[in-house]
Amino acid sequence: MFALEWCEFCWSVRKMFAEAGIPYHSVDLDSVALQDNNLGGDIRVVLRNLTGAPTIPQIFVAGKHIGGATETFDAFNDRSIHDRLTEAGVAFDADMQRDAYSFLPTWLHPR
Repeated sequence: MFALEWCEFCWSVRKMFAEAGIPYHSVDLDSVALQDNNLGGDIRVVLRNLTGAPTIPQIFVAGKHIGGATETFDAFNDRSIHDRLTEAGVAFDADMQRDAYSFLPTWLHPR
């Protein structure tokens, strides 16, 4: 997962992963560790060129691009990400049925 520490969409994906028991590694592009020589910014440019997507987060499973937050939520809800995780040998709670979009910040939910 390529993410930003302060991003609510990144937080939402992290919350969903935690509830589903999906282990992940996050490369936080705005972290202190990636500030030297603008390494985080440089990675973001490469990531955009690779995926064609300017948005963060960007999620990969076993090196295969899933997409951003909404694509990841769609893949969880239609269970296609379950297949990728299983193929990659990643253990997770396949029985977790919660709508992935419920992890978004409340200000985005319909009123």
